[in-house]
Amino acid sequence: MADDQAQMADVAGRPLAEFNIFDPDLLQDPHAYYRRLRQEAPVFRDPKTGIVSVATYDLIMEVNRQPLVFSNNFGGQMRGSVGAQDPEEMAIMSEGIAVANTMLTADPPVHTRFRKLAMKAFTHKRVEAMGAYVATVAHELIDGFIADGRCEFKSAFANHLPMIVIADSLGAPRADMDRFHRWSDAFVVQLGGVSDRETRLEASRRINEFQRYFIEIIEQKRANPTEDVISDLVHATLAEEGDPRTMDYSELLSIIQQLLVAGNETTAHTLTTGLYYLVSDPQLLARVLADRSLVPDFVEETLRLLSPTNNMWRIATRDAEIGGYPIKGGEMILVRYGSGNRDETRFPDPESFDPSRPDARGHLAFGAGIHTCIGAQLARKEMVTAFGIVLDRLKSPRIQAGRNVFRYSPNILLRGVLELHVEFDR
Repeated sequence: MADDQAQMADVAGRPLAEFNIFDPDLLQDPHAYYRRLRQEAPVFRDPKTGIVSVATYDLIMEVNRQPLVFSNNFGGQMRGSVGAQDPEEMAIMSEGIAVANTMLTADPPVHTRFRKLAMKAFTHKRVEAMGAYVATVAHELIDGFIADGRCEFKSAFANHLPMIVIADSLGAPRADMDRFHRWSDAFVVQLGGVSDRETRLEASRRINEFQRYFIEIIEQKRANPTEDVISDLVHATLAEEGDPRTMDYSELLSIIQQLLVAGNETTAHTLTTGLYYLVSDPQLLARVLADRSLVPDFVEETLRLLSPTNNMWRIATRDAEIGGYPIKGGEMILVRYGSGNRDETRFPDPESFDPSRPDARGHLAFGAGIHTCIGAQLARKEMVTAFGIVLDRLKSPRIQAGRNVFRYSPNILLRGVLELHVEFDR
């Protein structure tokens, strides 16, 4: 996870126009490239793709404050690489339901309407009441591997905790957890923009499978409502918007899909990376062990430094400006949260990990503006609870020598390490 010196030298010696922004090697460690963007071209139009990168904290906030100018309605672009439409992929997707733009890929007033409905699942009261439940899940997962004295933390713990929480919240059976992981991975492929053709085709098949499964769950909840999120959504109406109808499959599947991915992928990556920061820095580990009040800000600093949602798309709805730089209507914009979170003008000594950093929550890891992550409060609850338990139960945690490669998944939007092998005293 440390910066690769050879790559940094390569980044420093090449014109920005020569880089392939989808290059898997660049995505492994983009921070030297981000630094150059901030210093040389905070708003940079890539000559190869025409995609406009926005790299500084203040300019990212400027974009997020104008959702009707810089639109989130980019769903139609998420077929392989940006702008590509593979006929076979489209044929597979046509066998399923074309999901509606509801939250991530919608603008006001549509976004406002559906976010209001989905937010009922994440009320402050409901999330705060989940602490003991999240702790129980965390203990159960650790019980499964603690006797071994070692584990691959991401697959043994980090992947499962948020997925179990979101599945239980939705009202979907835990027995189908492997399916949920498979479907979540498929949606990540569509968002990523860098997967090969066969991977995208398989992802499309899996998304159709997801739809068939949850349509059956939706009908079960429609006939026999229970105390869970899907039941709430199935029976909710848009009456406050002057539309008394309930949501259709297209709208329901869109929201469930977003909750499934947002409630899983980014939290799993942050849990894994946070443990890496602890076990690779004995002084940091000792400091947090000695003062558990640091855990919430430790979580925030992990979110800032990792930025699990590393980038996000926008589309300019008309000719406009960002920081005085002209943008043409229809241009794709890449809002680089991972760069903004290491902006030297906003975060002093941004490359260092400081769990007592002032204004710890000032990062952009959950986005900003009207599209701030709907599950941010739940994610924080899960991570603060989980790290407290991990620190209690994994005694003297350390990296397993020779077992880790520390590779990140090649994804233009989401960032996270693929695995973390650790050992601990039994």
